[in-house]
Amino acid sequence: MMFPSKAFLSILFVAWSSADASPLRPDAGKATLSFAARLNARGAVNVAAVDRARAQAMKQAGSTGKRAERSSFSISNAVVTYTAQVGVGSPATEYTLLIDTGSSNTWLGANTPYYPTMTSMDTGNTVAVSYGSGSFSGKEYTDTVTLSTRLVIAEQSIGVANITEGFDGVDGILGVGPTDLTQGTVSNFETVPTVTDNLYNQGSIGTGALGIYFVPSADSDSAGELTFGGHDNSKITSSLTYVPLTTTSPASYYWGIDQSISYGRSTILSETAGIVDTGTTLVLIASDAFNAYQTATGAVMDETTGLLMITSSQYAQLQTLTFKIGGKAYDLTPNAQIWPRSLNGDIGGSSSSIYLIVSDIGSESGSGLDFINGYAFLQRHYSVFDSTNNQVGFATTKHTDDMSN
Repeated sequence: MMFPSKAFLSILFVAWSSADASPLRPDAGKATLSFAARLNARGAVNVAAVDRARAQAMKQAGSTGKRAERSSFSISNAVVTYTAQVGVGSPATEYTLLIDTGSSNTWLGANTPYYPTMTSMDTGNTVAVSYGSGSFSGKEYTDTVTLSTRLVIAEQSIGVANITEGFDGVDGILGVGPTDLTQGTVSNFETVPTVTDNLYNQGSIGTGALGIYFVPSADSDSAGELTFGGHDNSKITSSLTYVPLTTTSPASYYWGIDQSISYGRSTILSETAGIVDTGTTLVLIASDAFNAYQTATGAVMDETTGLLMITSSQYAQLQTLTFKIGGKAYDLTPNAQIWPRSLNGDIGGSSSSIYLIVSDIGSESGSGLDFINGYAFLQRHYSVFDSTNNQVGFATTKHTDDMSN
């Protein structure tokens, strides 16, 4: 099912001359591309199990050395996904592509066929990526990719699938993760340029940064935006604080950072490495930290949804969950720690129950990927993924303290 129309989001490709960590080119462009947020749940679904399987696949892929075995994680089965309409070729055919910060290959052909045009070039190379419960393989082309009338990418590397599995209802993926995640996926190439790389290299944007603004899905106005080339200063209520990408593997193969987490006044996860990921629905933390969180909240496990469940009285006593990143504290208020109650039925939950969005990643701390700050975190904080400067930035928004869940 789809979220209501209020949940349609937009992507802005912008250049902000004063807000980014690095100077922007004066001719950097600005344009808008709409995309839709989809709730993939169909009744009873174990949300935590879906996220945990994704996390384990990402760990395994990173540990083997950046895609050395051409493996990735499942995004098509994520509870919340985001799709954009992207034109390919000249004249362009429109494709519905999943937007993902956790993978970097852009490909199509899962449903709508690829139609070569005057701008298409078969590179003669093959491409293959496994996404856990899904996969694709085919040929690698370069072609014109149209994100908007003002943002047209020439000779973008794209995969054209002839075999796919697990991508019903979409045509492929628009990968906006780190370039290194393409390693080992295309024959005769070490890596291939991402969409963000080429937008920057061709002068369409002033820096290889990607700003993401989500709004809680239960909010009365859940429009949001994703910004290529900088960030939207009108969407933040604090200064952006940047931290370098972690050097700890396997988190370092993704948008990895170092952080600690506290519940109330107690630290439940000492500073360690993990990732920030739009394709993960929940906040996942190491098993020992999760056990400490469950004990502190008094929550019990709901086997249907896979989420912790608390009573109304326990909710009234819930403490703030604080993420300390680069010396800056980012809070998830009690309301931000619960699943939107209006969407309980979409995951097979009871309409009167209160579920928590913090879940077990499936391994003890010290694994090299001890947390994932997923959509539940990102809908409360603005984030910037900066490949030019190898850093990630965060800021608060007007929705950080929302009570909409």
